[in-house]
Amino acid sequence: MKRVTVPFFISHQGCPHTCIFCDQQIISGTIGQLPTSDEIIAKVQAWQRSAGSCSMEVAFFGGTFTALELDIQEQLLWPLQSLLAAGEIDSVRISTRPDCIAAGHLGWLADRGVRTIELGVQSMDNSVLAAVGRGHDAASSDAAIRCIRDHGLSVGAQLMPGLPGDTPAISLRSLEYVIAAGVDFVRIYPALVLRGTELARRFEADEYSPLELNEGISLCKALLHTALKAGVSVIRIGLQDDEGLNSGSVLAGCRHPAFGQLVRSELYYDLLRQLASGLPDAASLSIHCHPSRVSDVIGQSRVNLKRLSEKGRALEVKTDVSLLKEEIAIYCLDYHCKGHVVTDLQFNIREV
Repeated sequence: MKRVTVPFFISHQGCPHTCIFCDQQIISGTIGQLPTSDEIIAKVQAWQRSAGSCSMEVAFFGGTFTALELDIQEQLLWPLQSLLAAGEIDSVRISTRPDCIAAGHLGWLADRGVRTIELGVQSMDNSVLAAVGRGHDAASSDAAIRCIRDHGLSVGAQLMPGLPGDTPAISLRSLEYVIAAGVDFVRIYPALVLRGTELARRFEADEYSPLELNEGISLCKALLHTALKAGVSVIRIGLQDDEGLNSGSVLAGCRHPAFGQLVRSELYYDLLRQLASGLPDAASLSIHCHPSRVSDVIGQSRVNLKRLSEKGRALEVKTDVSLLKEEIAIYCLDYHCKGHVVTDLQFNIREV
């Protein structure tokens, strides 16, 4: 069953550091005031009216929830207890830093409905963490992930490829480390240069070069493929484009309003090209995919079909509910083949 997440942004609240890349007010579009009990209840009830039969969770994003004073954590969670008891929401999600996880506190959170904790890991390379002033090391992230899992809670990691000192190989190792530690899901947010940050100063002084759009797409494509092969969900790729995050606030970096879709489309194009290799250049192809993957197969502005038809091929895309979401089938005269974007696609991230 689909789940609806009711978000509350408490930007930078509780965080003991300001990393060189960070401006949570820009990222979230808010200045991070804590919602009152009445505001929490009212927002949940408003979202319930459009949620239908979907399950609902409440999420506190942007801040370091577990670093807040205990009475403030209680203040935020208390109004949700009656909603949990009545079954109007089924869980709570919080975001925090790896060095702000205490084993003795996790039971307290679980008793109040917290079922998922997202960690701002960013990198599992100590030199990268030091370069951005993160304030903790990779061992802290590993310990936090394992501790949360040991307490029966779901845990996710946010990774930020493209930070100072990062490379595609380091990004891959970071992903592999959090997978090995036991994360249930990841978010992949390529580093952006936000106006007013220390990273912006370094960029303007030619001390830092961010990922360009095509570089970010290629790298995130490889990271997505690695995560999917390991059975780990990637729940978002790229920061959400909204009123706070716009062309005026972003000085540089691989920003695009549909960045995640661009990344997924590249994976499907790679599989299409692999399946069609060896066929006559002018052969007409009938491409079949699951209905939910048509946009990924076609590509933004039909770019995948345009690339495949450059040699004169006639193409058509048809939906087939018998296919898995990650499968593509190609028909050409008497030729038929099928491939899976996770298990049948091969490439080397170290060549990205």
